[in-house]
Amino acid sequence: MQSVPKPRASAASSGPKVFTAANEWLDGQDAETRIEWALENLPRDHVVSSSFGIQSAVMLHMMTRQVPGIPVLLFDTGYLFPETYRFIDRLTEMLDLNLHVYRAEMTPAWQEARFGKLWTQGEEGLKKYNVLNKVEPMQRAMTGMGAGTWYSGLRRVQSASRAERRILEFQSGRVKFHPIVDWSNRDIHMYLKAHDLPYHPLWEQGYVSVGDTHTTSRLEDGMREEDTRFNGMGRECGLHLDQP
Repeated sequence: MQSVPKPRASAASSGPKVFTAANEWLDGQDAETRIEWALENLPRDHVVSSSFGIQSAVMLHMMTRQVPGIPVLLFDTGYLFPETYRFIDRLTEMLDLNLHVYRAEMTPAWQEARFGKLWTQGEEGLKKYNVLNKVEPMQRAMTGMGAGTWYSGLRRVQSASRAERRILEFQSGRVKFHPIVDWSNRDIHMYLKAHDLPYHPLWEQGYVSVGDTHTTSRLEDGMREEDTRFNGMGRECGLHLDQP
């Protein structure tokens, strides 16, 4: 394999930055080669997160082929679609996933009793909801796992907020790796077809992105993919943004 400058672990302490030389090389490689390089060069331990969304089978299949038993992190809000929970069970069995589920320290019922339905309370309410149910469980998971490198299936075409993402990044002082960040929807479809992998069952009902039941909608005429999430207030829930 072609030599690539190895990112210095000490760089993590200086805040978010892109490993320019490595990214320039990684841009020219296929996803499998990118993952192989990351496993050889990036900090351990390695984990992959998944929302078990529409196209999640791609990353899960790709990672577990190279790292059987890699921890798969799911941040369960308690408000996922029934179809999503069944999809989680299906992929866990199909791919023999080492699944680790993290949830908020406060149950959904308790949250609603204390705060009301946060997702109906505008941007500030939605932000608080995401911190409670996604960001805090994510931070707890990463710390508990001792994660050095976090693999994610983010793609640039998913939203404007992801359009400039690089393959190799830092997020909140942790190495983040996006091996399929430049893949198109066609690339995803062809991979699923080639490996006989399923889309999320709600794909056939007009959903192009799936999260919680109360903040996910079908794609309608004139909508962008990112408009189908969080009542049109943006794509990001906080998991893939730098945190203070």
